[in-house]
Amino acid sequence: MTIPQSIYRILDLARWAPSGDNTQCWRFEVVAADHVVVHAHDTRADTVYDLDGHPSQISVGALLETMAIAASEQGLRTDISRRADSPVEAPLFDVRFSPDSKVQPSPLIGAIEKRTVQRRPMSTRPLTAEEKRALEDAVGPGFSVTWIEGFGPKLRIARLMFDNAKLRLTMPEAYEVHRRIIHWNAVRSPDKVPDQALGVDNMTLKLMKWAMANWKRLSTMNTLMGTWAPRLQMDLIPGVACAAHFVLKARQAPKGIDDYIEAGRALQRFWLTLTQLGLLMQPEMTPLIFSKYVREGTHFTANTRLHGPARRLAEEVGALIFTDDLFPVYMGRLGAGPLPHARSERLPVERLLK
Repeated sequence: MTIPQSIYRILDLARWAPSGDNTQCWRFEVVAADHVVVHAHDTRADTVYDLDGHPSQISVGALLETMAIAASEQGLRTDISRRADSPVEAPLFDVRFSPDSKVQPSPLIGAIEKRTVQRRPMSTRPLTAEEKRALEDAVGPGFSVTWIEGFGPKLRIARLMFDNAKLRLTMPEAYEVHRRIIHWNAVRSPDKVPDQALGVDNMTLKLMKWAMANWKRLSTMNTLMGTWAPRLQMDLIPGVACAAHFVLKARQAPKGIDDYIEAGRALQRFWLTLTQLGLLMQPEMTPLIFSKYVREGTHFTANTRLHGPARRLAEEVGALIFTDDLFPVYMGRLGAGPLPHARSERLPVERLLK
């Protein structure tokens, strides 16, 4: 069928929703002038950061929230339902649109295409009370935001990220993901992460590209030279050079895919709101992911030498992040500053259609 202009516009905005490593874990099937089926999938089969599918489910939630925000531009109400008989690894969502005079264009529409990731240092200007209030309001009643501010607390989180990065950079399972998702010699990428957006200097970038030709070479370089240079540039320095770190927490323990979808919807409202405020953000999810694996006994690496550091990381995360009776589902750092010169883009709508 010919796609109605209104539906095409919604999908053209929705495709800019964030997804882990720009995987774009969804496809669209337009079945009627007011009905789109979203074919989602997680990446648990080949991504160490997604072994339970929850990070992908958060991304799908962000997509569905973006569709609803985009539809408001045209005065359309969005009704979303997950097909209960679809597999959790590849869920199907029926998204239906209907005219509703009560629906007004969302003020977040203009932020959809501007939202991006900033992996480099940001301004250390503290967030204002008004900025924090707007961001806290954005996540909705089912979620809360914990702020980690001030030099000392930020340094503790920066050191956590620095320790976590050693796991990422010395784990063969993570290497396979990084090898697959980095787009070398690129400022823009439609379906990967351009190397110019990684947040390291050119010398470190050239060394990374040479070493990542194969695991044996990278492992040898890690042994001889260590991993301090990329960890310093991508984790420690940016971890201090920001306004604050944040933790998005659910008020009720997430029990399944629908709860993580809701977390993704809250996250996207938060991210679009900070974009609208002129702020930037970088996700910091891997400490939460690895510590969850440790707590739940999930096998995630064949390198037994990393099991001890992973347990210590989980203890650090417990002390720094699990500070109340809420349930962390996402974390990151944010602040003001110039837009990054490099960014991940998206596949065109035509490539995302089934």
